[in-house]
Amino acid sequence: MDKVYASAEEALKGVVADGQTIAVGGFGLCGIPEALIGALRDSGVSNLTCISNNAGVDGFGLGLLLETRQIKKMIASYVGENKEFERQYLAGELELEFTPQGTLAEKLRAGGAGIPAFYTKTGVGTIVADGKETRDFDGETYVMERSLVPDVSLVKAWKADRAGNLLFRRTARNFNPNVAMAGKITIVEVEEVVDTGTFDPDSIHLPGIYVHRIVVNPNPEKRIEQRTVRNVQGA
Repeated sequence: MDKVYASAEEALKGVVADGQTIAVGGFGLCGIPEALIGALRDSGVSNLTCISNNAGVDGFGLGLLLETRQIKKMIASYVGENKEFERQYLAGELELEFTPQGTLAEKLRAGGAGIPAFYTKTGVGTIVADGKETRDFDGETYVMERSLVPDVSLVKAWKADRAGNLLFRRTARNFNPNVAMAGKITIVEVEEVVDTGTFDPDSIHLPGIYVHRIVVNPNPEKRIEQRTVRNVQGA
């Protein structure tokens, strides 16, 4: 089966809709599906709940959807790089479900594995545990966390074959495999597509069974979130 679509817009067509829960891969701006996020903005869908490690930055990544007010709620572990996010949240215009980073990864992994909930010590005794069930195991208190199963997952990978088997590149792998596994429908943006059978089976990072649609973006911007340089003495 050839899962490749002609454009990001075509890949989203008939899949995204108002009121959905959408998970987006990436960590900061590393490994984000830039073209798919742009196409999601241009689709005009609204009232979205977005699951992502962070909310992009002003004018890029999920920050694009915050500017157009298409996101009603964020489920995230870090939001410190986005002034528009801060403004909307403090004004009561945006819902936020703060989730510890490791817990967020496990909620997605569990969702992809068909596990409805799990217990963790992370967040016990803090606002993270407010309103959640707790239980004691072996003298220790744990909080129950529900898994996440988004309606649509948007993922960035390095290469795919036409059956959807994926390779990720270094740290750009980050949350992407878990996001891909969790989605009811998973759409992947890649830099290159090769013929099915090209990859050594042992080199595949994520099998194509989790991937429904693929779009090629051969020249992503790969913006650096905070560029810092070292002063060279004498330069």
